Amino acid sequence: MRLHSTITSPYARKVWVVAHETGLISKIERIPTNPHTDEYLRDDNPLCRVPTLVLADGSTLFDSPVICEYLDTLHEGQKLFPPCGPQRWSALRLQALGDGMLDACLSRRMEVIRPATEQSPAWIERQIKAVTATCVWLEARVELLGGPVTIGHITIGCALGYLDLRFAGDPWRDKYPRLAGWSRIFEARPSMVATRYDVLKQTLPEHMVKEGPSRH
Repeated sequence: MRLHSTITSPYARKVWVVAHETGLISKIERIPTNPHTDEYLRDDNPLCRVPTLVLADGSTLFDSPVICEYLDTLHEGQKLFPPCGPQRWSALRLQALGDGMLDACLSRRMEVIRPATEQSPAWIERQIKAVTATCVWLEARVELLGGPVTIGHITIGCALGYLDLRFAGDPWRDKYPRLAGWSRIFEARPSMVATRYDVLKQTLPEHMVKEGPSRH
């Protein structure tokens, strides 16, 4: 299998974390792809987005929820997607919440790197409110992040990691100490350490490093 990704994409990070957690990391080849500039990606994904997984038969899967669930079918260990019942719906709800937080962070990120005269403060504020409300919700329900690791835990972990990467000045750790405490513990997992931006930047060969846009 081959995976189109950048080292800054939190959605791609989700997939790499799942690959580590499921023991499949050695079976996936990294294809460094910048979806903002590498139009060849449309051959595998007409949306031109990462992550995109290319299977051995040449067929493709996208986006991260689909890829992660597919990878979860390829191992015999504890499933990251519980098969049924309340545990499954809890995991999927957390995944949706984390993906929604990522959507808001990415939308804010793309807005703030536009020329200042073209930015919409109202749009930026809307994205900040979405992330803030999510953190408030999780802070009040941090017990939902206990128990065996699921795709929900991974998605929330990646979302908070991206918040730290792109908006390091946001004081969410001070405002939400219970959530911050969970994040510190979860970020120490080998799968999370191995997929951190700074680790990949230092350990990947130069030709394997692709990042998203910093400025238009």
